[in-house]
Amino acid sequence: MPASEASSVTTAERKNILLHTPLMALAVAAFGIGTSEFIIMGLLPNLADDFHVSIPRAGVLVTGYALSVTIGAPIVAIATARLERKLALLLLMGVFTLGNLACAVAPTYNLLFAARVLTALCHGAFFGIGSVVAANLVPRNQRAQAIALMFSGLTLANVLGVPAGTALGQAYGWRFAFWAIVPIGLIAAIAVFFLVPKQAAGSGSLLHEFRVLRKPQVLLVLAMSILTSASLFCVFTYIAPTLEAVTLVSPHAVTLTLLLFGVGITVGNFLGGTLSDWRPMAFLIGALLTLLASLLALYYAEPHVIPAIVMILIWGAIQFAAGAPLQSRIVDQAAAAPNLASTLNQGAFNFGNATGASLGGMMLTAGYTYRQLPLASIIVTLITLILAILSARLDRKHRDARIAEQLSVL
Repeated sequence: MPASEASSVTTAERKNILLHTPLMALAVAAFGIGTSEFIIMGLLPNLADDFHVSIPRAGVLVTGYALSVTIGAPIVAIATARLERKLALLLLMGVFTLGNLACAVAPTYNLLFAARVLTALCHGAFFGIGSVVAANLVPRNQRAQAIALMFSGLTLANVLGVPAGTALGQAYGWRFAFWAIVPIGLIAAIAVFFLVPKQAAGSGSLLHEFRVLRKPQVLLVLAMSILTSASLFCVFTYIAPTLEAVTLVSPHAVTLTLLLFGVGITVGNFLGGTLSDWRPMAFLIGALLTLLASLLALYYAEPHVIPAIVMILIWGAIQFAAGAPLQSRIVDQAAAAPNLASTLNQGAFNFGNATGASLGGMMLTAGYTYRQLPLASIIVTLITLILAILSARLDRKHRDARIAEQLSVL
């Protein structure tokens, strides 16, 4: 949002945004979807034990979900393109709820995997359609806040939903955690039905928007989104078994650590979104350098309980702060196709989820230990840093070219 628009939003208007019931309905749905996506990390040891599979194979549940979001989002978006948007959201929440019900009763690993795929198909499409709905519910100068409020449900899922679900799963069995998500899906669907007004389907074609993929800067942002997510999920996918096997903490301490991680990413997302408005690329490069240091510190801290828990909190904050500038940059660099760019970035993030989880799984299968996973994330982050520096140099080159062109006219 331009600064002139942002400054025109009064305190009263911000309060109105926070009390906007249709947006709160979308936030509840985002909370359920986020909890369902991330809860699997804290339950991997339980799932592996119940189905008699290895931790790396259990980690495929994370990979499969992320790839299903990446591939399924555009397919589901096309399939629902002609539907009234509120109806599309209701259908997606219905399938999401049924998918979690299927997870709760799945008798085999393969059926659980299939149920996770079904649930994932709703993920990307819901956030894509939901962002458009949220933006249309408020005046133009409040759209960014409206979308942020909807996505706050996703952040709260990491702070509250995932630790609570992990605690329930460890206390009563992993199936109970998925049973607990079912009523959240139902409540979200009811809230959307009663609180969100109808909105007509979009009428335009998106095919011409794919031209933005010709821009090197757009491709660089998508690549950085993939890599920052891969860096995160290479470690976070296996955080529960790492804490139990390396740090030697109890399952209850795992739950507490996930709660602190959620607090960290909430703070990091807020700080990253705020500070990156100053100088986005300078902030991104600085955040990536700090992320390298935090991953190295995490590697050394993992065998020690208090340092490990503290570093997981700090690492989560820095990781999400580093990713925050990429959301606004993709829209800036693809100004002619912001909707497509946002969808592609959602897919890039989830492809990174799958890539990171797969990288961690392959390392474990090859004989590396849980403790060595942060070292792989360091390498991934180094590549991200190189791309960020390249992107900043392209910015400078284009800026210098524009200045030279203006001077030549004079």
